[in-house]
Amino acid sequence: MAEPSTPVAHNPLHTALLLALILLVVAAIAGFFPPALQRTVTQAMIMLVVVTGLYTFCGNSGVFSFGHIAFMAIGGYTSAILTILPGKKEVALDLPVWLEQIQLPVSVAGPVAVLFAGLVALLVGLVFMRLRGIALPMATFAMLVIVYVVALNWQAVTGGRQALVGLPRTTGLWTGFGFAALGLFVAALYDRTRHGLALRCSRESEVAAAATGIDLERERLIAFVVSAMIVAAGGVLFAHFLGTMTANTFYLDLTFVTLTMLVVGGMRSLTGACAGVALVSVVSEVFRSIERGFSLGGTTIAAPPGLQEIVLALILLVILLLRPHGLAGDWELTLPGRSQR
Repeated sequence: MAEPSTPVAHNPLHTALLLALILLVVAAIAGFFPPALQRTVTQAMIMLVVVTGLYTFCGNSGVFSFGHIAFMAIGGYTSAILTILPGKKEVALDLPVWLEQIQLPVSVAGPVAVLFAGLVALLVGLVFMRLRGIALPMATFAMLVIVYVVALNWQAVTGGRQALVGLPRTTGLWTGFGFAALGLFVAALYDRTRHGLALRCSRESEVAAAATGIDLERERLIAFVVSAMIVAAGGVLFAHFLGTMTANTFYLDLTFVTLTMLVVGGMRSLTGACAGVALVSVVSEVFRSIERGFSLGGTTIAAPPGLQEIVLALILLVILLLRPHGLAGDWELTLPGRSQR
């Protein structure tokens, strides 16, 4: 009697490749959509970059972060300051002369912004990663509040309560696809490293992980910095998608939406992160259209404002009740004949 074959371990890179191919098909089809729908798909691609960053830390560590949108804001504002025309900066901001006169292409300013966000994450993480239990998520939320208040009131650097305008609008459908695919591969590469494996071990049992010699503080810090840089890349894309920067954009609403995407799809699965982004993006667009209203027999019928948020909250509650680990759970899209991790 033949012995059963040994299952092959799941390779995260296979999952990233398959998901990227699906995104490629979506982007190709979206190219035939009207401009408004193309913008919706582009925004979904940007949100996927952000949610992939959240997955890298939250999914692997099992710890929620309510502050990662702060890195999105840091990335967006840094790229904005480096790319806006000097004349516009002179009028709207009060920067040092060298910073006021500099103007970099987005291809240079973007990586600088991502590296700067990573440096901030490293400095903050050295303190935060020492915390345990509910203290760590609350600390990340405090960071979000601090960044929001600073961005809202630092008139000289961020424009304060006024919108910072004049950003080059370079993020399109294919740019969004390219960075979404890149984000998936970065997250998959991290999953394959010993650091990703060690962090997932600590997710299951911190005590057992410590007993085997895993430095929990170090592993969480590495994931925190990597995830912050991915999220910051999403912030750069979003800033150059909108062409403007306002502090209110990067606060509670975006935090709620991105965390909903992660939880609904499944925070322990890269496939789940993509599924959550797709589902929430479709639901949001449908109910946003309903809120705008439609004509019926000469009468405009529209839902009350806020219906979109209420529906998303209800979906989140249902998922938490029926499938606490999200729609995908631990399941990953993989090549035929491959086992799950």
